[in-house]
Amino acid sequence: MPERTVFFVSDGTGIAAETFGNAILAQFPAKPRHVRRPFIDSVEKAAQVAAEIDDTAAREGKRPIVFITLVRDEVRDIIASPRCRGLVLDMFRSFVEPLEDEFGVKSNHRIGRFSDASQSAEYNDRIEAINFSLAHDDGQSARNLDIADVILVGVSRSGKTPTSLYLAMQHGIKAANYPLIPDDFERGRLPSTLAPHKRKCFGLTIDPERLAQIRHERRPASRYASIENCRYEVNEAEAMMRREGIAWLSSTHKSIEEIATTILRDLRPDRLIY
Repeated sequence: MPERTVFFVSDGTGIAAETFGNAILAQFPAKPRHVRRPFIDSVEKAAQVAAEIDDTAAREGKRPIVFITLVRDEVRDIIASPRCRGLVLDMFRSFVEPLEDEFGVKSNHRIGRFSDASQSAEYNDRIEAINFSLAHDDGQSARNLDIADVILVGVSRSGKTPTSLYLAMQHGIKAANYPLIPDDFERGRLPSTLAPHKRKCFGLTIDPERLAQIRHERRPASRYASIENCRYEVNEAEAMMRREGIAWLSSTHKSIEEIATTILRDLRPDRLIY
């Protein structure tokens, strides 16, 4: 596997091909070399990629794995040709064509998720959500929390910011995040700006040892990064979330995707149906 190369070839961004391909490859040990080739939207570009695949096969002595999401037949046929020396896994032919038969209609052969981003309400909602999440990152603003879909709470460096941005970018969720600090623990209650919106809050916690490692990279040899302080903050944050009835999970061993899906399931299950 380490000597194998995997190509992700698309006439759009390639996100779908890579997401699907990586999910499949995760079932196997080791990590092959990844080659991304987005925006392959012409016969000339496809021919260049096909030559690159053939050269890789000759050099490595094993055929590359090629995940493709190519809409145009003339482009796709070059990569998926029997002459290509890669193992080509065509997502569109595997899924779109059987659905065309099932629905009794032809697909629109649209390249990418949005045919015209400027005219897409879904795309504009995502941009609005990203702007909201950036403006409400790390407790920067308490304005407009009434329109937030989710407010993430937890100690500093527990994964709130990347989770907020993922929710915004992938799901169009307006996600604010707010750090719990020692002053909050001394008061023994949620910050006053969050209290009216407690039903929207979701907590993130983290293993204190892992938190100390992360903080040490940012502020080495500081009290902020000391294991004693990390244990104190995590224990107090978890105790506060229990008292306030706020659902929470540990980000220590979970991916952002897993955390985001759990949040959607618990707070916005409607967003799992779209």
